[in-house]
Amino acid sequence: MTEVLVYVDHVDGAVRKPTLELLTLARRLGDPVAVHLGAGVDTAAPVLAEYGAARVLTADAAEFADYLVAPKVDALKAAYDAVEPAAVLLPSSVEGKEIGARLALRIGSGIITDAVDVEAGDEGPVTTQAVFAAAYTTRSRVSRGTPVITVKPNSAAPETAPVESAVEQLTVGFGESATGTKVVGRTPRESTGRPELTEAAIVVSGGRGVNGAENFHVIEALADSLGAAVGASRAAVDAGWYPHSHQVGQTGKTVSPQLYIAAGISGAIQHRAGMQTSKTIVAVNKDNEAPIFDLVDYGVVGDLFAVVPQLTEEVKARKG
Repeated sequence: MTEVLVYVDHVDGAVRKPTLELLTLARRLGDPVAVHLGAGVDTAAPVLAEYGAARVLTADAAEFADYLVAPKVDALKAAYDAVEPAAVLLPSSVEGKEIGARLALRIGSGIITDAVDVEAGDEGPVTTQAVFAAAYTTRSRVSRGTPVITVKPNSAAPETAPVESAVEQLTVGFGESATGTKVVGRTPRESTGRPELTEAAIVVSGGRGVNGAENFHVIEALADSLGAAVGASRAAVDAGWYPHSHQVGQTGKTVSPQLYIAAGISGAIQHRAGMQTSKTIVAVNKDNEAPIFDLVDYGVVGDLFAVVPQLTEEVKARKG
């Protein structure tokens, strides 16, 4: 029986959507084995079973919360030794990529990051990636060892495949490096009620054309009407109009939603690198020669302050 390890991204047992996508992709390669670290496995296990994880390996220790990354690598290595999987899948978050890279080094394998698709091949899993600022698409596979693959959010639609699931305790031994970097404090992020930017199915972003922090409410209103996340271009962030945590681009976050709406964004390569893999792209810009129009599926040449509020009202009317 071919098994595939899936690292579970969760908050106290509340499984995040990228994990459900990973379980869906893992079923193409074999039988998913979920690795749940930290508290909340009783909450997570039924959800993991609904999406095809017949086995859930779990461990809970203070090290997972009190120290950075290394304890989770120790645990994932223990799971790898116990299962001997055909592949290891993790979300392409900052943490996921660091865990994946450290694991690949420990087991002497190759790693592929930021995959947007995974499928079975004759010589192991084959991945699809968007590279060089999404100007090219590549297909790759790991040629040595067990493939470690991180997958971008929104790369697959989660599909249920309910199974009977067994929760198994994972024995983890922590190495010296596990306690090398300690977490000394936490500050809860203020909730906006909007979805997480990198996981959102719809993203509405504003750029230089918004012309001031006081005008970003136009972007936020459209996002709220669509149940979307709010993004911003580097120009808007550098001007202090919106927080850096919302920056989309090469030096910000990479998103790949089902729908991306860019308002007042020219489409410089820095920004395109962060959103070019979006499934459908719509742009609103009053400059009909803006580079963003070379990329979009639908373009509106017009003043965003006239177009975006009308779109917001139309969305609300159709919902109402």
